[in-house]
Amino acid sequence: MHPEFICVKIKPRYIERKNSTYMNRSTYKKVGIASLIMMASIFLSRLIGVFREMVIAGVGGANAAVDAYQYAFAVPEILNHVVASGFLSVTFIPIFSGYLIRNAEEEGWKVFSIILNCIGSLLIVFIVIAEIFTSDLVSIFTPGISNPGIRADTIRMTRIIIPAQFFFFTGGMFMAVQFAKERFFIPALAPLVYNLGIISGGLILGSTFGMDGFSWGVLGGAFVGNFAIQLYGARKCGMTYSLTFNFRHPDLKKYVLLTLPLVIGLTMTFSTEIFMRFFGSFLPDGGTASLNYALRIMLILVAIFGQAAGVASFPFMAKLAAENRIQEMNDLLNTTLKYLSLVIPFSVLLMVLRHETVLMLFQRGEFDAQATRITADSLLFLLTGAFAFAAQTVVVRGYYAIQNTLLPAIFGTIAVLISIPVYYIGMMRWGIIGVAAALSFSSILQVLLLYAVWNRKTTNKEGISVYTFYLKILLISLFIGVSLTWFKETFLYTINTMTFAGCLLVSVISGILFLFLLIAAGYVFRIKEISELPGKILHISS
Repeated sequence: MHPEFICVKIKPRYIERKNSTYMNRSTYKKVGIASLIMMASIFLSRLIGVFREMVIAGVGGANAAVDAYQYAFAVPEILNHVVASGFLSVTFIPIFSGYLIRNAEEEGWKVFSIILNCIGSLLIVFIVIAEIFTSDLVSIFTPGISNPGIRADTIRMTRIIIPAQFFFFTGGMFMAVQFAKERFFIPALAPLVYNLGIISGGLILGSTFGMDGFSWGVLGGAFVGNFAIQLYGARKCGMTYSLTFNFRHPDLKKYVLLTLPLVIGLTMTFSTEIFMRFFGSFLPDGGTASLNYALRIMLILVAIFGQAAGVASFPFMAKLAAENRIQEMNDLLNTTLKYLSLVIPFSVLLMVLRHETVLMLFQRGEFDAQATRITADSLLFLLTGAFAFAAQTVVVRGYYAIQNTLLPAIFGTIAVLISIPVYYIGMMRWGIIGVAAALSFSSILQVLLLYAVWNRKTTNKEGISVYTFYLKILLISLFIGVSLTWFKETFLYTINTMTFAGCLLVSVISGILFLFLLIAAGYVFRIKEISELPGKILHISS
C-alpha cells in the first residue's frame, strides 16, 4: 500500500483518539475542579452545620423543645418535595443545557421564566393552604406527639418555616442555570449563608424566643443565601427574566413529566427526613433530637465525599448523555463510585470514636452525658449506611442525566416501602437505635437496587468491578476497625474520655494510626483510589 495512502487513512483515527483523550482529560479536569469547589463549600457548610447543631444543643439540649423544632420541618419538607425544589438542578439543567448546545440561549431564558412563573405561582398557593391547615398537617406527619405544649410549639414554628420554601424553589432555579453554565462558586455560597442565618437567629433571638429564634433564622437564611445571592449569580450568567405564563409550553410539560415521578416517588433523602420525624414522634422526649444530632454527624461524610461529587459531576454527565456518549458516562460514574468507597473506612473510624466525637461536639450547656450516650449509640447504626447515602448522590444523577426520572422513582419507592416494616419493628423493639438501623437499611437497599437497574439499562459491564471493589474496601475497613478498637482498649484506656481534652487526645492518636493503616492498605493491595488520592488532589488544585 502506498505510504501516503496509509498516512491519510491513519491520521483521522489518530486525531480522533487524540481529541477523545484530550476531551476525557478536559472533562475529568473540569469535574475535579468543580468537585473541589463544591467539596470546599459543602465541607464548610457541614462544619457550620455542626456548629449550628452545637448551638442548638447548648441552648436546648436533647429535650422536647428541640424535638418540636425538628418536627416543625416535617410539613415544609413535604411542601419542598411536592414542588421538587431539591430536584431543580437535575430536571431543569438537561432542558436548559439543550438550548445552550443548540445555541438558542434566548429561548432557554424564556423557558426558564415560564417554569419559574408557573411552578412558583403554584407554590405560593400551596404555602397559603399549608399556613391555614398547619395544625391538621402536623397531626398527619408527626402523629406521635401527645404533649399539647410540644404540639403547639411545633405548629407555631412550622408556620414560621413554611414560607422559606418559596426562596428554596426560586433560588434552586437560579442555581440550576449557573450549574448549566459551569459556574459553581456563587451556588456554593448558598448552604453556608443558610446555616449562618440559622445560627444568627438562634444566637440573637434564642434567649428571648427560645427555639423560635432558630426558626426565624431558617427563614432569613433561606432568603439571603438561597434567593438574594443566587439571583445575583444568575444575573451574572446573563439571566433574562420576563413575566411570562404559558401552561401549554412543551418544555413546561416536559419539565412536569420529568419532575412528577420524583414528586410521587420516595427518594432516599426525603424518606430519611420524613420517617425520622414520623417514627421519631413516637419516641420518648429527646429521641428525635438525639437521632438528628447523630444524623448530622454522619452526613458530614456524605457531604464531603458524595454530595460534592454528585453535584459537580452531574452537568458533565448531562452533557455526555446529550451527546449520546453513554460509555464515557458509565466510565465517569464507575470511577466516581470507586472513589466514594472511601466513605467506608472513614465511617469505621467514626464508629470507633463515636463517643469521643459526640462529646467533643455537643456535650455542653443543656446537652449532658446521657444525651451523649444516646446520640453515640444512634451514630453507630447510622454510620453503617453512610456509604449508601454517598453513592446514591451519584447513582441517581446518572438517571437524571439521561432524563429518566421514572425508574429511580419506582425502584426507590419500592425500596422505601419494603423498609417500612423494618422502621416499625425497629422502633417498637429497640427505640431510637432501631430507627437509626432502619434508616441505614433503607439507604443500602435503595442504592443497591438503583445501581443494579442502572447496570442492566445501560449495559454497564464494568458494574461488577464496582461491587467487588466495595467488598474489598469493606474487608480492609473491618480489619482497620478491629485494629483501632484493640489499640484503643489496650493502650489508650488510661486516658479520661469523659473530658474534652481526653477525647481529643484519643481521637488524634487513633486518627493518625487510621491514616497509616489506610494508606498502607492502599499500597499493599494496590488500590490506586487510596494510594493515588493525595497526588490527584494536588494535581487538580495546581
